[in-house]
Amino acid sequence: MTTSIRTDQPRSGRPAGPPLTRAARHGWLLVLAIGSAFFVADERTLVGTQNPNFLPSVILLGAAAVPAAFTTFVYGRRLAFDVPVGTVWTTAVLGGLIGTVVAGSLEYKTLRTLGVLPMVGVAAIEEFAKLLLPAAVLFLRPWRRRADGLLLGVAAGAGFAALETMGYGMVTLLQSGGDIGAVQNLLLVRGILSPAGHMAWTGIAAAALWSAAAGGWSAAGVRRVVVAVVVVVGIHTAWDSVHTMVGYVVLAAVSLAVLTYVTHRIAVAEPVAASG
Repeated sequence: MTTSIRTDQPRSGRPAGPPLTRAARHGWLLVLAIGSAFFVADERTLVGTQNPNFLPSVILLGAAAVPAAFTTFVYGRRLAFDVPVGTVWTTAVLGGLIGTVVAGSLEYKTLRTLGVLPMVGVAAIEEFAKLLLPAAVLFLRPWRRRADGLLLGVAAGAGFAALETMGYGMVTLLQSGGDIGAVQNLLLVRGILSPAGHMAWTGIAAAALWSAAAGGWSAAGVRRVVVAVVVVVGIHTAWDSVHTMVGYVVLAAVSLAVLTYVTHRIAVAEPVAASG
């Protein structure tokens, strides 16, 4: 039995052929360790000095450590990426900013117009908003590998998740009367669950979008985009509707299972060159 491998080299970004080093595959552990260490050091300084100047950095580090590590984890998988690492982190920052601003504005206007916004409406708006920057990259830049869509979707979801968590952290701080413990608990729970939330959902949808582009926008490709969006909006709606840890764990497992399946399909469709 023969195995077909890709021998073409990408235009930019990480080469598709040479195997990843161990450091590259496990770099996410370093990102997580450094982010967590700085968060703990910052939080201990805040508690020890009672200096509120440390609050912004504590919330920032607590909200961003896991999303940054998970994005690095995805980039370290054996997938044929073309997109440069600088574009990935730019997508995380700008995608998160654009996504939160657009989603917040649309949700606010809808509430003012209708007086109510069902959970499915919130989910649909946020999933649409998070895809704006990845879609712009797809149509304006030359990177067309399905893996690039997955990675940029995860990155945009990471930025959105981090900024959303920062907002919730500030609200919790104010509503609790300055209870740092309540903020810590929020950051911990949202941090642990974040890879199975916005990052997974946007990664799934963006991968379908890139797959449709790679297939010349065929009817089957467009249907896959619709199915992917319906799936992530459905999971997102369920996530916003449940208020128990058991429910979140079940939905997190479903989200990560779908993301793993999509990643496997991409690896089969776009195999990297075998090492010599």
